Amino acid sequence: MAAIGTLRNLGPAMERDFAKCGLTTAEELIALGADDAYARLISAGIRPHFIAYCALAMGLEGRDWQDPSAAEKVDLRRRFDAIKAEQTQVPIGIEAELDRIGTGRR
Repeated sequence: MAAIGTLRNLGPAMERDFAKCGLTTAEELIALGADDAYARLISAGIRPHFIAYCALAMGLEGRDWQDPSAAEKVDLRRRFDAIKAEQTQVPIGIEAELDRIGTGRR
């Protein structure tokens, strides 16, 4: 079993974050895939960050985190936003109040 830090782009900070959600091996991350693994990070309370998601997605492909083409970046952003939206639901009522006072997400 290989440590998460053996995967390209993933270092000690990502290892610590993944350990918080019970993922400790590179094999577990590979089996889950980038989207499911990142969703677990967010659900464990890790703050979503697009670059970290890119590093994970590209790392699981054996590529540098700065490697995606413009079209791939658009797709990665779409996937990241969908994961983030699914994992960070705002309780009903709060969102309407935030919109009313001008600090909502819209």
